[in-house]
Amino acid sequence: MAGTFSPDYQNPATWRKLLWVKQDYPDNYVDTTFLEELQKNVNVRDYDYWTMVYQSGIITQHISSIVIFVALFIHYQQNAISAQQLICTGVASTTVGYFCWYLMVEHHAFERVRVLKSALFFFSTLLGLSPILKTLTSQTSDDTIWAMTCYCFLANVLSHDYAAQSGTRVKIPGSLSTNAAIFASVLLASRLDTNLDVFGFLSFAVEWFALFPIFRRHLQQLKTKQSIALTVVLQILCIALFFHVSKAVVILHLLGFCFLTFLCPYWLIWIQKYKNEIHGPWDEARPRLQKRARRYRKYP
Repeated sequence: MAGTFSPDYQNPATWRKLLWVKQDYPDNYVDTTFLEELQKNVNVRDYDYWTMVYQSGIITQHISSIVIFVALFIHYQQNAISAQQLICTGVASTTVGYFCWYLMVEHHAFERVRVLKSALFFFSTLLGLSPILKTLTSQTSDDTIWAMTCYCFLANVLSHDYAAQSGTRVKIPGSLSTNAAIFASVLLASRLDTNLDVFGFLSFAVEWFALFPIFRRHLQQLKTKQSIALTVVLQILCIALFFHVSKAVVILHLLGFCFLTFLCPYWLIWIQKYKNEIHGPWDEARPRLQKRARRYRKYP
């Protein structure tokens, strides 16, 4: 218990909140104004339910993209989809997405010729490495490959950057998240039959896990209706691709989608009433450092 004023002290000197000054008060003494600076729930935010439902779309979109990718691998391995079809689909989707991006961004910072040269160089290199990637895990059992793939996709989901960004700033997805997804794709590609299959699958993986997240985030920041439509389209693709593979996966995915989209926002708003955070003069002092603008010296 903190000390309070006692009648044993007759007309004492005024108490000051200074530890380095010797005063006629016990060390744990506080005056009657101590709790006047008490602040409760200073950092509580007022959440809007439907706004949070919309913002949860970036999470469900990312999870749906992984489910779609796994479904494509299953169909690809069962020869339901050919390498030529996957390559054409990836190229067409990337081209359409690039032009949509070009029209949405106000400041066109991309050069078409430069982008085309970079894409040709990258896919040519990937085509040359396809025979090596095909035999990369030839001595590894299938069970190990499936387990490592699950761990990589789990790391991708947990380390993905779900934060919002400004409308004109291009932010590349986190390296850990992207690398985990690409490594999982390489593991799956090593179980395909031909070099062309490996090339088509990995080229689609790069487009799906490196470029598509940038487009999704930018779309959610600027185009609300289009982002909602993209979420619905991804859910339909998940159901259509996995319906003939495993109906249990479809049901689990729909339940998870409803839980993340509708129940989690309501849960967060509901538990705010139990938040009890207090601040006062007993808090540790936090230094406020001013951000100084970096000055770069120009050399002739």
